[in-house]
Amino acid sequence: MPLLARMVACPLSVDVGGGAVAALGTLLSDRRISSHGHVALVVGPGQGERIVGVVRPGLEHADIYPVEGGTLQAALALADALRTGSYDAVVGIGGGRTLDVAKYAASLTGLPMVAVAISLAHDGIASPVASLEHDGRKGSYGVHIPIAVVVDLDYVRASPAQHLRSGVGDVLSNLSALADWELASRERGERKDGLAAALARAGAESLLHRRDDTASDAFLTALAEALVLSGLAMAVAGSSRPCSGACHEISHAIDVLYPGTATHGEQVAVGALFASFVRGDEMLGALDAALRHYGVPRLPRELGLTDEQFTAAAVHAPSTRPERYTILEHGAMSEDEIRAQVHDFADAFDR
Repeated sequence: MPLLARMVACPLSVDVGGGAVAALGTLLSDRRISSHGHVALVVGPGQGERIVGVVRPGLEHADIYPVEGGTLQAALALADALRTGSYDAVVGIGGGRTLDVAKYAASLTGLPMVAVAISLAHDGIASPVASLEHDGRKGSYGVHIPIAVVVDLDYVRASPAQHLRSGVGDVLSNLSALADWELASRERGERKDGLAAALARAGAESLLHRRDDTASDAFLTALAEALVLSGLAMAVAGSSRPCSGACHEISHAIDVLYPGTATHGEQVAVGALFASFVRGDEMLGALDAALRHYGVPRLPRELGLTDEQFTAAAVHAPSTRPERYTILEHGAMSEDEIRAQVHDFADAFDR
């Protein structure tokens, strides 16, 4: 008998709106995640004390676990601490680093994880991947997808503008990643998952032509939903493939060669525009216009990199994901050829 459908892991609940953090206890109870609030609250630095004060009235039985830094060591230490208690779930509240630490620790201890995002800087809020630093390098670790995702727009609106630009850049880079996936399918016979691609593309295209106020509830909700769709795309594909191509290879190379240059989303945005330029994509103009509208970096100099530094990153990029086939691997360009492409790219878009 043929398999008539497949099961796709996805959150039980996706709640986007103002005041979502304060209503966390109700959500956990209503969704039968934790009837009496016996959860581990993992909070990051900065707004941790304020957030604890907001959620404590509805979660009086919760234990608080402060974490700092998105490192593998922090996640392992948290997992050890979680094993000493008895919890219904792990609730991560904060930015991407805090959520990734909470996701990995929850997976190690076999606990469901609720992701409560107070910024929208990248697509990790609902993904089955935790990006953690170890020995000075970032690695990607497979985790269970969050059982629920909560995005509090009040906190998001108060977050630095750079975080929103980063989130937009990460979502829009899906267009370049998908083009690389199609290239790998065409040239190498790599299996391309149509459902995963549709989810990733839907998220990117939902922002591509928007021109409304980035502080509005409508825009922030669209961005949050697009980031969730990216996470679901990765869950469906079983890898980061639908959202990660040459754009992410270049970003990883920048992290290795020039750590602390910019946010992940800003770096992948420049990588996506460059990769799209090299491919000669039809959507190149629309991508450039969207990045320009949202104020997301488009060129190496807007990241604080020289053309020569960006060339070095593009040369190093394929080694960051040896198994991945993108326009960089397809072109098999020499360093001089990449340098020429970077020069032409800067000339074409430096206006």
